[in-house]
Amino acid sequence: MSRIILVTGGARSGKSGFAEHLALSHGAPRCYLATAQAWDKEMQERIERHRKRRNDGWQTVEEPLQLASTLTRLDGGCRVILVDCVTLWLTNLLLAREQEPDAEEQIIALVRDLTEQLRRMTTPVILVTNEVGSGIVPENRLARLFRDLAGRANQLLAAAADEVQVVISGLPLKLK
Repeated sequence: MSRIILVTGGARSGKSGFAEHLALSHGAPRCYLATAQAWDKEMQERIERHRKRRNDGWQTVEEPLQLASTLTRLDGGCRVILVDCVTLWLTNLLLAREQEPDAEEQIIALVRDLTEQLRRMTTPVILVTNEVGSGIVPENRLARLFRDLAGRANQLLAAAADEVQVVISGLPLKLK
């Protein structure tokens, strides 16, 4: 069984940089499992900034939907796997299923599958996720569904994790 570390925080809080710093302590080769999809120019620029922060000791794997099976495939092939980020993965899943009446439960089932896969891993995994539930109640159904889904998913992942860190203003605080 590997070590599972969950790193959470608000947007632009420094959580990805902190997670990358944690991954560096594991040595190379490191796997960076990216869930983002470059739908527009701004997202392309964000992805490029993340790439530039990493050096040659990283293998980048892009997978927007099949997170658990990709982790299975990568297990044992590197010293650590950094997943950045869970909330973008949830976004991708939700957008693919938003018209289905049981979309939230389907996605939560995939999160449960992910937690089971994480427990079977031999390679340490660092997961980055956004804390989205601290603001106002969103004004539309899809945004409320996403907020609720992210909150439920983060609870499941935090329960499965060996360590949970929250990053606020670039400063980590260990929760678990």
